[in-house]
Amino acid sequence: MINRYSRKEMVSIWSEENKFRIWLHIEILASEAQCRLGLVPVKSLNIIKSRARFDVKKIMKIEEKVKHDVIAFLTNVGEYVGLDSRFIHLGMTSSDVIDTALSVQMKQAGEIIHNDLARLKKLLFKKALKYKYLTMIGRTHGVHAEPITLGLKFALWYDEMNRNIDRWKRAVENISIGQISGAVGSYEHISPFVEKYVCGKLGLKTTNISTQILQRDRHAEYMSTLAIIASSVEKFTTEIRHLQKTETLELEEYFSEGQKGSSAMPHKKNPITSERLSGLARVLRGNALASFENIPLWHERDISHSSVERIIIPDSTILMDYILNQFTSLIEKIVVNEDNIKKNLELTNGLLFSQTVLLKLIEKKMRREEAYKIVQTVAMKCWKEKVSFLNLLKEDKNVMKYLNDSELKAIFNYDNSKKNVDFIFKRTGLIGKKQKQERK
Repeated sequence: MINRYSRKEMVSIWSEENKFRIWLHIEILASEAQCRLGLVPVKSLNIIKSRARFDVKKIMKIEEKVKHDVIAFLTNVGEYVGLDSRFIHLGMTSSDVIDTALSVQMKQAGEIIHNDLARLKKLLFKKALKYKYLTMIGRTHGVHAEPITLGLKFALWYDEMNRNIDRWKRAVENISIGQISGAVGSYEHISPFVEKYVCGKLGLKTTNISTQILQRDRHAEYMSTLAIIASSVEKFTTEIRHLQKTETLELEEYFSEGQKGSSAMPHKKNPITSERLSGLARVLRGNALASFENIPLWHERDISHSSVERIIIPDSTILMDYILNQFTSLIEKIVVNEDNIKKNLELTNGLLFSQTVLLKLIEKKMRREEAYKIVQTVAMKCWKEKVSFLNLLKEDKNVMKYLNDSELKAIFNYDNSKKNVDFIFKRTGLIGKKQKQERK
C-alpha cells in the first residue's frame, strides 16, 4: 500500500518549528554534558530544561534586526529561561547547532525515503513474478530484436532499486554525523565530551575532524544519490512512455474515470505521470550539481553553502518522496495490454528468430560469414515483402541443405527465449530463499 501521508511528514521535517525544536534539543543536551563536566550548575540546568522554549514568530522578528538566525534563536530562548540562559551555547559556535541539526533532519528525511524505496521494491517484486513468463519483444535502438518477458523488464527495475537502496543506506549513514567542536573546529573552548554526548543522544556518530562545519562531500553524496534514484525512475518512466505510444500500446498508465487527456482532442490518453516524473528527475540532478559546488569553501569555513542548502536539501527530499510515491502508484495501476504485446511480437513475421537460424547453420558446419549472408538476404526479403520469415527460409535452397522442416519449426518457438528466466530471477533474488522473505 502506498504511504499517502509521507509527503506531509516530509514537509514537516523541514518546517521552522522542527528545525528550532532540534536546535533547542541540541542546546539542552550540550548543557547536560557541560553539567556533567561541572561547567553548568545542576540548578541552572534544571531551570534551562524546565523553561527553555521558543516562538518562531518572535525569532523571525528578532532576526530582522540582528541578521543572524542562531543569535535570534538564542535571544528568544533566553527570554524564557532568564539569567541561567548564560549557560546555553557555552563554548559553541553557530555551525555546531546548524550542521548537527541539519544532519538530524537529513536522517529523518532519509528514513521516509527508505520506506518509499522499500514499498516500490516490494511492488516491483510482485510485478516481476506476475509477468515472469509473459513473452514480449525486446528492442535495441528502438527496433525489434529478440523475445524477452515483461517479467524480466520488471526484474531489471527491481534489481536497480536494490542497488539504489544500498546507495541510500550508505548516503544516510554518512550524513548521520554531528560535530560540536567550536570555532574553527579546534575544541579550544569546549570539550570533545560534549560532542560525543550530544551526538550519542541524537543517534548520530561524531565526525573525525571538522573545521567548524561538517565537510560538504557528505551532503553531496546524499544529494547525488537522490539524483541517481530519480534518474532510475526517469529511465523506467521513459520506457513506459515508449511502450504507451499508439503504435505500440503494450503498457499504459491507468486512465481514471472522468480524466481528460487534452483540451483539444477528446480521444487523448497521455502518459502524463511518466512525463512529469521524467521532468522532475532533471531538477534533482540540477540540485545535485549545486551540492558539488558547495564542497570547496574558503579556509575553515564560509557560508556560501548555506543559502544553497536551505533550498536544495528540503526541496530535493520532498520531491524525492513525491516522485517515489507517484511512481509506485503508477506501477501499482499499470495497464498491461497482452493482446498488443502478442501482436507486436509477431509484427516482423518471425524475423526475431534470425540469430537462432544463424547459430543453427553454424552448428551444422557452415562458415559464419556465409551463414550470416544467407540469413540476412532472406531477412531483408522478409522486411521488404512482409511475408513469413519461416516460409522464406524453407524456400531457400542454401538453408535447406543444412536444415530440415522439423529443425526450422523448433527454432520458431518463443519458449526457447524463456529457458534461463529462472536463472536470472534466482540471481536477482526474485526466487529462492529471498523470495519467501519478500512475500512476508
